[in-house]
Amino acid sequence: MIIGNEEIRDYEAVESIRKAVPAKSGGSIMKLHYEAVTDALRQDVLALRTAKGQEGYIEPVSQCLEEACDDCRWRPVAIYDKDNIVGFAMYGYFLPEYPPDGRLWLDRLLIDARCQGKGYGKAAMSDLLHRLYREYPDRDKIYLSVIRENKAAISLYEQFGFAFSDERDTKGEYVMVKELVNFNYGKYCTNR
Repeated sequence: MIIGNEEIRDYEAVESIRKAVPAKSGGSIMKLHYEAVTDALRQDVLALRTAKGQEGYIEPVSQCLEEACDDCRWRPVAIYDKDNIVGFAMYGYFLPEYPPDGRLWLDRLLIDARCQGKGYGKAAMSDLLHRLYREYPDRDKIYLSVIRENKAAISLYEQFGFAFSDERDTKGEYVMVKELVNFNYGKYCTNR
């Protein structure tokens, strides 16, 4: 089925798009957009911070950008609401490490401490899943990892259909997987 220029794999996904309600922040409609992290955006991204008590839940943005420089399969993106940076994410597809089909990883999602509690995490997660679905149409699973103590992140991921697998990543974090067979964009679509 085609909606606009995008192919949709199943009826459920089509229905969820039709019912989508724009996400709101502080009473105004979010206008999230995602920019590849370039030298021009680097300082904006490096200024992002976790909230107090979340420091060990995600690697510092500087480390994420170093990893992306060392391995071009990573795609770091800055998350903006209109002209204001609100977060950061990084994703990539890795074949040789996970034969025979490889794995698509949504490895990092950080909403700046000043922007938390306003719906940006849900909106960004919805948008990022949509983006991964479009950019990697032949993948049927998305992987991410999480520290067990990060209850807020786990709750968010579960709302979007991620479930724990029986494995841990190379850093000892718990791996969660989302099957894309019955992909549901969710009610937090912001930019369709």
